[in-house]
Amino acid sequence: MKLSGKLAAVGAAAVLVALLASCGKEEQARVEKAAAEAKAAAETAARAAAGAAKEAEALAVATEAYVYAYPLVTMEMTRRIMTNVAAPAGTRAPMGQFVRARSYPDASFTDVTAPNADTLYTTTWLDVSKEPWVLTIPDMKGRFFLFPMLDGWTNVFQDPGKRTTGTKAQKYAITGPGWSGTLPAGVVEYKSPTAMVWILGRIYCTGTPEDYKAVHALQDQVTVVPLSAYGKPYTPPPGTVDTAIDMKTAVREQVNAMDAAAYFRLFAGLLKSNPPSAEDAPMVAKLAKIGVVPGQDFDAAKLEPAVAKGISLAPKPAQELIMGWMKAGIAAGDMKLENGWLFTTKTGLYGTGYLQRALITAIGLGANRPQDAVYPTSEGPGALAKYSGEKKYVMRFEKGHMPPASGFWSLTMYNAGYFFVDNPLNRYTLSQRNKLKANPDGSVDLYIQHESPGKDRESNWLPAPKDRFVLMVRLYWPKETPPSILDGSWKIPEVKEAP
Repeated sequence: MKLSGKLAAVGAAAVLVALLASCGKEEQARVEKAAAEAKAAAETAARAAAGAAKEAEALAVATEAYVYAYPLVTMEMTRRIMTNVAAPAGTRAPMGQFVRARSYPDASFTDVTAPNADTLYTTTWLDVSKEPWVLTIPDMKGRFFLFPMLDGWTNVFQDPGKRTTGTKAQKYAITGPGWSGTLPAGVVEYKSPTAMVWILGRIYCTGTPEDYKAVHALQDQVTVVPLSAYGKPYTPPPGTVDTAIDMKTAVREQVNAMDAAAYFRLFAGLLKSNPPSAEDAPMVAKLAKIGVVPGQDFDAAKLEPAVAKGISLAPKPAQELIMGWMKAGIAAGDMKLENGWLFTTKTGLYGTGYLQRALITAIGLGANRPQDAVYPTSEGPGALAKYSGEKKYVMRFEKGHMPPASGFWSLTMYNAGYFFVDNPLNRYTLSQRNKLKANPDGSVDLYIQHESPGKDRESNWLPAPKDRFVLMVRLYWPKETPPSILDGSWKIPEVKEAP
């Protein structure tokens, strides 16, 4: 009995040891399982964090890239619309053919915002990737003119005109990137950094029937031909019409509506013949992070999902950045706000000021160099107040302080949509060509209101609509010595409510 008891005790102990061992293994398995789950969760979290980091980085880079690309994409969309015709008509003409505006637009014109009634446009789009094009400008006989040449990035790379080259007859060969060759005698080479070139010619005109006739004759003598056709009879080929192009929606709306993949795909294609400048090298390095490489196609489908998602979110914040520069640019010194007038003297040549360049593209595509033109604009007499035709306003220029411009100046009235305002005088501007009456002390008051200020003051009246309106001053060839808007020694007067 004693032996059997001992055996039973030994058996029980063995069972207990076995049970304890089994429990230890289960516990170890549970611990190992928990550790594996924790490790998996940590790896998932790490992957998510890495993905979020990649998405955030891609969004940041793509937002910068969107701003950088905005001028080139906008120029291309503008070119497509303005050249999508078989023959010159209205404000459009095929590539390599001139649009010759024959008269100033009236209040029914809504094709282009902020039209002017000072110069007649003579404009054309060129592709200089295959060969140069030769521009011929006739003797302007002392008349003010300006033929700025914009590259695909909206930089004014040359600006022949009365200020820079005089008014005698001139001939220029516009050559593209990488072109080398011999030009005919008497033809000056202007090298474009890009294949895309927009010539935005302007010729001053008083708007009288006699002056229209004189300027039309000059416009007809402005020609552009491929170098291979220079000196030979040349008939431009008819343009091709792409029915898929939206000819009604405003360019800015079309650009802003593009999704990021389509936007960067178009941008990458444009980079092949419109290369970045040398000073853009840091930005080009950033572009590579989101798959945009000069000379290569862009395909969002080949990117990591996190990167593709980040890029897809870029358009909205980028557009907000661009339009926000209207105010942020004041603090940065790129924009100026004086006496209710917003303007900039940083246009035409932008360097690496990508936000400034994008903003000017959005609100004033085709802007000149400041030495050629400055455009102060005012929507109201103060930061919060807006102009209204329900009120009467006066803009006073003290004696000797009329706008200092060697070309010309004008004050233009627009409605809230930046179009001309219909009025009984068919007058959309006041300028130096008006016979403005001076006050006894030599100052000049301009009356800005809906109703006539009276017959004795109508010479100085700029008719306004009944509701909201916008004012723009144009100073062409602003004086560079004091008083000058370029160095701040001349301040544009504020527009005050009439007492």
